[in-house]
Amino acid sequence: MTSTSVSVAVVYHSGFGHTARLAQYVEEGAADVPGTTTHLISVDGMEDSHWAALDAADAIVFGAPTYMGSASPAFHTFAYESGKRWVEQAWEGKIAAGFTNSSSKSGDKVHTLHYFTLLAAQHGMHWVGLGLMPGWNYSHKTADDLNRLGVWLGAAAQSNGDEGADAMSKSDLATGSHLGRRVADHAHLLARGRRAA
Repeated sequence: MTSTSVSVAVVYHSGFGHTARLAQYVEEGAADVPGTTTHLISVDGMEDSHWAALDAADAIVFGAPTYMGSASPAFHTFAYESGKRWVEQAWEGKIAAGFTNSSSKSGDKVHTLHYFTLLAAQHGMHWVGLGLMPGWNYSHKTADDLNRLGVWLGAAAQSNGDEGADAMSKSDLATGSHLGRRVADHAHLLARGRRAA
């Protein structure tokens, strides 16, 4: 049991519901860690209360679908609007992580995760990767393994373009939950270290 309390915010855009479902699993994974409060925030219709939750959070997890090799335009707008925080370095020292979804197995999802890492670096944040070995890369492994797409930077999911969010891979969703727990764990470690300093 942890002696600290931390807040994890999951801020995301979703075009067709797939990334929103993945965001829910990331948030639930973080909430599973004792002493963690969570906020699930869509970039659509950002209000002052949403920005305040991000400012107060110990960790922020960025999420967006990968469109044409990068995060969706709506997420890019959110990143642009975070410029005031960048000038003030208001998010400096927070934990950061990311997740993305596309219909292709690759779809250049890693580029979206790279974009998130750069955004986090510009804000002075500490990036936390997935921390999983790749799954489904030997004959005895299956598509049900965690990290079936073999990504290290964050959680990556693949959803068929002609199917809804309810048909998403259980492995991808479980990988998202793993990321949420890992982020919360790192936020607690950082908070305990700061209290001990």
